[in-house]
Amino acid sequence: MTEQPSYRFAPAFEAPSGSAIRELFKYLSQPGMISFAGGYPPPALFDQAGLAAAAERALREAPIDCLQYAATEGLPMLREQLQALMARRGCPVALDELMVTTGSQQGLDLLIKVLLSPGDRVLVERPTYPATLQALRLAGCALAGVATDAQGLSTEALAEQLAGQPRGHFRLLYCVPSFANPTGACLPLARRLALLALAAEHDFLIVEDDPYGALRFRGEALPSLFALQNQVPGAQGRVVHLSSLSKVVAPGLRVGWMVAPLPVRQRCTIAKQTVDLCTSPWAQRIAAEYLAAGALEQHLPALVAGYRAKAERMLAGLAGLAEHLEVAPPEGGMFVWGRCRHGVQAREVFERAVEHNVLFVPGAAFFGDQPDPSSLRLSFAAPGLEAIDQGLERLRAAFA
Repeated sequence: MTEQPSYRFAPAFEAPSGSAIRELFKYLSQPGMISFAGGYPPPALFDQAGLAAAAERALREAPIDCLQYAATEGLPMLREQLQALMARRGCPVALDELMVTTGSQQGLDLLIKVLLSPGDRVLVERPTYPATLQALRLAGCALAGVATDAQGLSTEALAEQLAGQPRGHFRLLYCVPSFANPTGACLPLARRLALLALAAEHDFLIVEDDPYGALRFRGEALPSLFALQNQVPGAQGRVVHLSSLSKVVAPGLRVGWMVAPLPVRQRCTIAKQTVDLCTSPWAQRIAAEYLAAGALEQHLPALVAGYRAKAERMLAGLAGLAEHLEVAPPEGGMFVWGRCRHGVQAREVFERAVEHNVLFVPGAAFFGDQPDPSSLRLSFAAPGLEAIDQGLERLRAAFA
């Protein structure tokens, strides 16, 4: 009998756990399943014509840019277009501070590599994006959750949490201030300024993840933390901004970007060289052509209108579930956060929901500590309007 090799895994990968959300995808093969689980843009809202035209121009006008290796920081044309996009969002940035990443998730991974060591203390919203929790845990970081409410991260709770701790006790704070995943909450201006002041007072960096900020369908637009940092004494240089074209153009491009102080960006570039050398130049050139043509600005109103209609349809249907489920209406993004009433646990409802051919994500997956077993996330992004109606009827049956 052949002796099996002794695989010696790194400690973090001896018994790793995968994405709790992707574990739910096995249920999608059930005939007729309606999913409120994944935050996926719906194919009907993709600008296929605009992307096809951009792809044709990219290969016709710049075949070498498409087919050859590119600089690790990104194609110059795309970086210039992203710089212009940031300026339109109220965030003028230096080109040297901006780098292209393979999705914003890679940006977070690079930051973890260059900024954090095992045992470092990191603040995260409670609840927060589970892929971030997974990445920080694999890096051996010590996670501390910060309380949130319907308006996002509670800066009052954070101030209490930081009180009495030595300056620099926490290395960084990760947050999604605009239409957070999973809660859909949007941090008010006063809290944004308070958060920056706390970062300055207690010496930590803020990683601002902003994939959803352009998807506002109600209320007034707010400046990003990155745009506000110069208004708060001591906060300059304390914000690293991550964003992506995944939610506003197409996830398949895998094009994101990072804006970071030059010393951080330079080290992230070196870290990226050991991962993929450069983000796909072909995809970068397509994205650059798409942005240069003004296609995103032309398409965004229809995209936002589509999400507004879906959100309103879901919220109207959820009103009929008010006896069972308390929800927080979002002003943008892709998600509705809810809590089951009467001590019901979301996992119990989930098991019944699968039997009724509808999916959602139990909320425990989104907590770094102290999970709320009554919580759940619903995404209105992918299903059509009729499917939203049908899915909520099935969810009502599951609660019943």
